[in-house]
This record gives sequence, C-alpha cells and structure tokens, in this order.
Amino acid sequence: MSSPLFDPTAAPVGRSVTTAPRPGKLDGLRIGLVENTKFNSDKLLAKIGDILKAEHGVAEWKMYHKHNSSVPAHAEIIDEVKQTADVMVAGIGD
Repeated sequence: MSSPLFDPTAAPVGRSVTTAPRPGKLDGLRIGLVENTKFNSDKLLAKIGDILKAEHGVAEWKMYHKHNSSVPAHAEIIDEVKQTADVMVAGIGD
C-alpha cells in the first residue's frame, strides 16, 4: 500500500481578517499591555508603554499578565481592559 503524498507547493487558501479599528493618534489614551509570561515579555511591554507615554502622549498604561503563554487572555483581563483601556497591545517575549 502506498503512503499519501503531501504536495507543499499547493497554493495557499486566502482568507480575510478584520482587525479592530485603530485610533488616529494616541494622545490622552489609556493603554492596556497584555504580556504572555514568557521571559522578558513584561520588560519589553513596559518599555513600549514608557515610549508611548513619552513620545506619543499616552495618558497611562497598565500591564496585565496572562496565566501562561499557551492560552488566550483570561476573561478577567479582557473584561478589565474593556473597561479601563482605549487601546490594547499584546506582546510576547523569549
């Protein structure tokens, strides 16, 4: 019996992705930073938050920590970000 053959040269199937609306500017906005618990992800996002505040007029930023890197943000994070942030940035580290 022969084994099935996978042809890696097949054309990819395209799909459209809808992204959330982006603000025109960040002045005065509140930023939620969601880190995935990987090494240095919190340090990277804190630096990004500081740069956004210093150079783009962000009012404040707050860091949220996922339970672990292999799962989506838990409901408590999503609910709080919806209430307290205008923009969310998710980041990874390694």
